[in-house]
Amino acid sequence: MGKKKILKQTESDLLKETQSIEAAMAKSKTASSKKSAVKKGLAYIEATYNNTRITITDENGNVLAWSSAGSLGFKGAKKSTPYAASKVAEAVVEKIRKTGLSDVRVYVKGIGSGRDSAARGLANCGLNITSIADITPIPHNGCRPKKPRRV
Repeated sequence: MGKKKILKQTESDLLKETQSIEAAMAKSKTASSKKSAVKKGLAYIEATYNNTRITITDENGNVLAWSSAGSLGFKGAKKSTPYAASKVAEAVVEKIRKTGLSDVRVYVKGIGSGRDSAARGLANCGLNITSIADITPIPHNGCRPKKPRRV
């Protein structure tokens, strides 16, 4: 395999390396302080027949936290229940607690049963909801819809 070379660092090399590490740490501190300066944000609630997802973003659309019923351990038909939606709201608010977010505009999308309870869960956890808008996509006589399901 051959002999292994042992590199010896000079004092100037060590000094340069420690300066680069300190600069990287300073950058990471400023990035986290930018995140903690968020006061207003947007909450997107997507409630489908099978799941409920909540995403919290800042006003530019950068995601701060997200959660879904499936990621919390709910399985099958329990993912789309109002109880699961309220638990998802609690989990998301717990994730963004340290960012200092207080005011949110809520955008609700979908026709699942967790729509209302997710918004209520955000309000119960201490977020101030400034507005609620429904952004469910509605076709204006575009594509032909699927045939109705026979049960």
